[in-house]
Amino acid sequence: MTNPPPPGDSQYTPPAWDGAAPAADPPTNPAAYPVAGPGYTTPPPAPAGNGLAIAGLVLAFVVAPLGLILSIVAAVKLGKAGASKGLAIAGIIVGAVITILWIIGIVLLVTVFANLFSMCAELGPGVWQVDGVTYTCS
Repeated sequence: MTNPPPPGDSQYTPPAWDGAAPAADPPTNPAAYPVAGPGYTTPPPAPAGNGLAIAGLVLAFVVAPLGLILSIVAAVKLGKAGASKGLAIAGIIVGAVITILWIIGIVLLVTVFANLFSMCAELGPGVWQVDGVTYTCS
């Protein structure tokens, strides 16, 4: 490794700088990216609905019906844009499955409480033993 010559040395001339930015590697298809400045290009825009697909997938785990709706909207937008719909389809599947499970759970819960209320209405107030099951009705 060599040291640069001292500042007073007349043989040393610093490299010329023209003020331009260093050249970047050219993109594979330069016409696909608009030029943002000298030597720089802007990244390709994200497909319309991509953020909606991510939000739909996340919400499908938290609030399944809302995530299902957002994922369907994202799938339509991504389909019109010609982009990949993988995240949107995943959100639709997860949202639909969890929504169906919630509906089944609610139906079972309502059925159990309806049977309990009808049994108490039939037996009246008090503590009752029916077929090995204890009912406390007030």
